[in-house]
Amino acid sequence: MQAPVIMIQGTSSHVGKSVIAAGLCRLLRDRGLRVAPFKAVNMSLNAAVTPDGGEIARSTAVQAAAAGIEPTVDMNPVLLKPEAGGSTQVVIRGRVHGRTRYGLDPPAAAAVWPVIAESLDRLRRQYDLIVAEGAGSPAEMNLRDRDLANMRVALYADAAVILVADIDRGGVFARIIGTLELLPPRERALVRGLIINRFMGDPALFADGVRFLEERTGRPVLGVIPYMRDLGLAEEDAAVLDAPRPAGVRTDDGQGLRVAVVRLPRLANFDEFDPLARRPGVTLAYVDRPGQLADADLIILPGTKSTVADLAFLRARGLATAITAARARGTPIIGICGGYQMLGREIADPAGVEAPAGCVRGLGLLDHSTIFGPEKVTCRVRVRLVARTGPFALACGAEAEGYEIHAGRPVRGESAAPLRIVRRGGAAADEPEGALSEDGLVLGTSVHGLLASPTVCDALLAWLTARARPGTAARGTGTPLDLDTACGRWAAVLAGALDLPALLAHCGLTVSGRRA
Repeated sequence: MQAPVIMIQGTSSHVGKSVIAAGLCRLLRDRGLRVAPFKAVNMSLNAAVTPDGGEIARSTAVQAAAAGIEPTVDMNPVLLKPEAGGSTQVVIRGRVHGRTRYGLDPPAAAAVWPVIAESLDRLRRQYDLIVAEGAGSPAEMNLRDRDLANMRVALYADAAVILVADIDRGGVFARIIGTLELLPPRERALVRGLIINRFMGDPALFADGVRFLEERTGRPVLGVIPYMRDLGLAEEDAAVLDAPRPAGVRTDDGQGLRVAVVRLPRLANFDEFDPLARRPGVTLAYVDRPGQLADADLIILPGTKSTVADLAFLRARGLATAITAARARGTPIIGICGGYQMLGREIADPAGVEAPAGCVRGLGLLDHSTIFGPEKVTCRVRVRLVARTGPFALACGAEAEGYEIHAGRPVRGESAAPLRIVRRGGAAADEPEGALSEDGLVLGTSVHGLLASPTVCDALLAWLTARARPGTAARGTGTPLDLDTACGRWAAVLAGALDLPALLAHCGLTVSGRRA
């Protein structure tokens, strides 16, 4: 018997589908159900690595963590990663399967649908209940012939669809009613209920709105969810960077640390810096103008899906010159993955894997080069911090978990390696990793996710504090908001805002997760 499917769809992108699905995974897991997430197609540069080295969307991996299980490629069988020039890298079941222009066209969509159906079927055999997530809106009329993430999945699985709208954006009545009106009758019949997300104030003030929606649509409003600004959960869409970001507590004496993350056009895995942003005394900002780097205590060059194109962006914007000037005046710089590649002497792509074939000059702040190859590295790793100078020196000897997602291979120069990889996937290893300038001010690594380690984050902040405010001890670091705590906190919010028994009943389910 195949497990039933609850599907969270939205009236548009960025209405909170991903985090609501994560919260439901935790709520239902806490009620004794074996729950798994599913998203057929995800377009995102925020990626995660499964235990067997597959690449999926990070938001889906977070949902799996909320459900208390390891992520698999079945949970996100198709991942689309936008690149420079309108190209899109297509990742199927965790592995790269070429490129398309502007997403999947109808023939490509038809070709990958069997993979999606097979993945969903496999999950439904393994679990009690599937919490699926749609993409964008099911009523994008110009995309219906290639939309594999919404009603095609719902129809295939006979899913109970819950439609989510973001009231903070305004126009919630038109968004909900318009979406339902545009759906064909067979698809509209699958929509069992509505959720209003990001409501500010007393939900009782929206009682008239609830009555109107229920009378007009014939669907129950299953919950009015309050606006939570700092969930601590990964989002798939970099549009969240335009909203207020989590911020540490600023100090009254102006002695807080200022961290500037360069906002690259193809910025990837942006949420890995949130552990810094949440620490007391830290103000973290995503910046794209040279003047915004002038007073930074730390500059971070993050990962990117298109290293060469984004390096050209740095030069065109004057950011490359500003970064070099910051280095000259003693500002610490950390590069992660693509940012690490930019900090080297040169980037070569002889086969045109990511950019037109050729070689471009890097920023020259670290002594290494990068060569792009056809095989992408996607792997979980464990590293030991070995540098006795620089950003992680105070954690020398400690170990931390991270992951690699890159096609560019570093070619080591004379720079010291600040890390050693001691485990790659499930096997022991002993490999030098990254590069560190002689004075310890510039560090680069291919490993994502190191700042999720409280030990690594504490060491970095203590080092920055000592540099920026000589003679001043590092300020209290507070309690890190780990993923499990964040999932539990968010689930508690949903439990108070949703009528979960009614949600299950309207979906034709019992608390056991089976069909009523």
